[in-house]
Amino acid sequence: MSLAPDAFAYVAELVARRAGINLDAGKEYLVESRLQPLAQRAGHTRVDTYVRELRTGEREADVRAVVDALTTNETSFFRDGAPFRALAEHVVPALRGADGTLPRLRVWSAACSTGQEPYSIAMTLADAVPDTAVEIVATDINATVLDRASQGVYSRLETNRGLPTPMLVRHFEADGTGWRVRDHLRRQVTFLRHNLLDAPPFGGGFDVVFLRNVLIYFDLPVKQAVLDRVLAAMRPGGFLVLGAAETTIGLDDGWERVPVERGAVYRAAAVPSLLTPTLRSFAPAPIAPLGVVPSARVAAVPLSDSVRGESR
Repeated sequence: MSLAPDAFAYVAELVARRAGINLDAGKEYLVESRLQPLAQRAGHTRVDTYVRELRTGEREADVRAVVDALTTNETSFFRDGAPFRALAEHVVPALRGADGTLPRLRVWSAACSTGQEPYSIAMTLADAVPDTAVEIVATDINATVLDRASQGVYSRLETNRGLPTPMLVRHFEADGTGWRVRDHLRRQVTFLRHNLLDAPPFGGGFDVVFLRNVLIYFDLPVKQAVLDRVLAAMRPGGFLVLGAAETTIGLDDGWERVPVERGAVYRAAAVPSLLTPTLRSFAPAPIAPLGVVPSARVAAVPLSDSVRGESR
């Protein structure tokens, strides 16, 4: 039986309010299929009755589970290729000082899913700037995928999707039937649960922000609000990497496009007034905090236990 219109309307309003996700009409089957396992675990045979129960109280754990179920987590190592080539061949050279050095580099991988993107960034930079101190902050709204990302363990199927063999040999070690990211990379990445509708709680000064294949799920006001927050978190002249089908054109005038092959790379305007924008109003109900999870330590400490009570 298909999802009732009022149930779909409520779920669409809930995830828009809490995560900015835009569920257009016609996505009823998607919502029903994603929420069916949650309904069954809660003792319901139908998603409609599960949604009805959810509406009566909106318990935080249930809301989190619904938002997590409806976020898209498709990812792979070096996905699309071009953004990582642009990072090494265009972005890094542009960030070097007048003396040609780059002592430190701070990168934000937003909506990082199970971690393939931030680890791909780390591998790219290990080759491009081996002597640079690299810090990567990787965030996602979904705590379950962050837990996996923090462990840094991937199946052979996952490593076969886009990861070159030399990279596998150099940066991974065998772990049972899969592969584990070596500590020298894991130490560079910190995973943090974060809602893109909130101001970044982890400081600013980012040289590079990867925000790929995220804006496509938001409507215009949310896209603008997210770009405001990203811009405010970057240093003057920093770089924004979007998905190939995404753009800042018509959304925000604080960026200039960088011509790179098959990539969507933008540079933050170096005008101070543009880098301290008045954030557009968008106030989703807060998601309970989970905090910072350094990936090199999380294997021994579960995500939910290691960060309880800390701010996002």
